[in-house]
Amino acid sequence: MVIYGLISGSIITLGAVGLSLTYGILNFANFAHGDIMTLGAFLALICLTLMQALRIPATTFGALSFGLPMVLALMMAMVLTGGVAILIDRILYRRLRKSGRIVLLIASVGVAFGLRNVIQFIWGPLPQYYSAEIQLARKIPLLGIRIKPDQIFIIGLAAFLVGMLHLFLQKTKTGKAMRAASDNIELARVSGINIDRVILYTWIIGAALAAAAGILGGLENKFITPNSGWEMLLPIFAAVILGGIGSPYGAIAGGMIIGLSEEISTAFISTAYKPAVPFVIMVAVLLIKPRGLFGGK
Repeated sequence: MVIYGLISGSIITLGAVGLSLTYGILNFANFAHGDIMTLGAFLALICLTLMQALRIPATTFGALSFGLPMVLALMMAMVLTGGVAILIDRILYRRLRKSGRIVLLIASVGVAFGLRNVIQFIWGPLPQYYSAEIQLARKIPLLGIRIKPDQIFIIGLAAFLVGMLHLFLQKTKTGKAMRAASDNIELARVSGINIDRVILYTWIIGAALAAAAGILGGLENKFITPNSGWEMLLPIFAAVILGGIGSPYGAIAGGMIIGLSEEISTAFISTAYKPAVPFVIMVAVLLIKPRGLFGGK
């Protein structure tokens, strides 16, 4: 149960960090974030199909059920999803930024429905699969437990991406500018920070992490659907609220707590009630500590 909680928490964490960054700097709840995850998962499917058509050698990595084409597809999808997020911002959000957070929130709901329907129009409502090998992945013994190599890859990649984000925020000039803008965007602006550049990087990083979460979710669930990201939106929001809205580090802690809570709860309640666990935690946090575990005053 704990292992599955870590896997689920890793995927939720990647989605929650991107959403938290967006909220912290742009100051609105992006309800299209789940569908950005779905878009990333389907863009990876396009890239994988393209590489198979080009006959890219399917170099394998140890016991993983997928090889080099899937890894390349994941990286390409993260870049492409970041580009789509910038395009959406330039076409829509940038024009509405001065209208207030409620208008942006409503616009994000429209973007969510738009992306979902475009994906469903192209691929249809039925589940899509990356490869037959992923469907047949088997567990191996590791430290006294049985786990799939793909699941080790999911946890490892999530940890790597979170670590790289930490280094980016702490060590680079742009990362420090993003942290400053998250604390006080107007003060950051008068201090000479290029806010447009900060927003650009926010969309790129948030969307890329969302795409990674969507793809890793597809690897774990063995399939992707147009509703995959939308169904994960509640746990992601619960993780962001639990950790503290606008705090990337809080989102990391919140994502792991939500993932572990969902899986451990199945020992006490029916799995049918597992989706309600994030909702219960989110409501409890709002009642007890509305600013979350790492939220500011």
